[in-house]
Amino acid sequence: MSDKVIITCAVTGAETTREAQPALPITPEEIAESAFEAWEAGAAVLHLHVRNDDGSPTQDVAVFGKAIELVRSRCDIVIECTTGGAVGMTPEERLQPVTLRPEMASLDCGTVNFGDDYIVNTLPIMRQFARAMREHGVRPTLECFDLGHVYASHILIKEGLLDEPYHYGLVLNVPGSVKYEPDVLEIFVRKLPKGAHWTLMGIGGKANLDAIYGALAFGGNIRVGFEDNIYYTKGRLARSNAELVERAVRIAKDCGRPLARPDDVRAMLKLRKA
Repeated sequence: MSDKVIITCAVTGAETTREAQPALPITPEEIAESAFEAWEAGAAVLHLHVRNDDGSPTQDVAVFGKAIELVRSRCDIVIECTTGGAVGMTPEERLQPVTLRPEMASLDCGTVNFGDDYIVNTLPIMRQFARAMREHGVRPTLECFDLGHVYASHILIKEGLLDEPYHYGLVLNVPGSVKYEPDVLEIFVRKLPKGAHWTLMGIGGKANLDAIYGALAFGGNIRVGFEDNIYYTKGRLARSNAELVERAVRIAKDCGRPLARPDDVRAMLKLRKA
């Protein structure tokens, strides 16, 4: 584990709406601008979802491709594409952005309750995604919403479908799934493979802020952004994704953790240069 802390910004997500957060970036141009601002503020990784013109989520490679091109024209932030997609998408739809060969992509490690809905990730689906990411030279972020998902990732490792260094995304406080609590986080971290890197995502305003401190206390990395949380303080919407990054940077520095920049992440996670 490095002392340098990686800050990921998830600028858009699939569920947040413009009605709930007027500053939500939707078009590829808006996403690229928000990513650039987050990078300037200190983010090293962009977790990328894209939208249709009407704001609905899409895994269309043309839209992803345009967003990726615009982001790369502005800054050197590491791009991590979602393969979680959105509720109701098929595995084949969700997997499409991997063909664009981003440096990283999320790989959900199990079926998860998602509010009143759910997203299915069986072991065969996980194997399919792991093989596709290896084929295209993409580093998976092993997203775990439940402790059982960590154990499921161990199966993929044992089967030789994942390569070190491993990077986990611990997603806590999704409605209907595991809450964020420090003692719960401690159990997750203890069950990760030795030497694994991990990023903590606390969903919702209070959980997101608490998770920044939890990640730093347990030696992990941070994710912020409108996908996870739209508020800066209770009742006050964040003005931008960059404002949330700026706060995470201040807290990390106060805790004595220097920031990882994109090339640090590439070295830490042995990423294929895009």
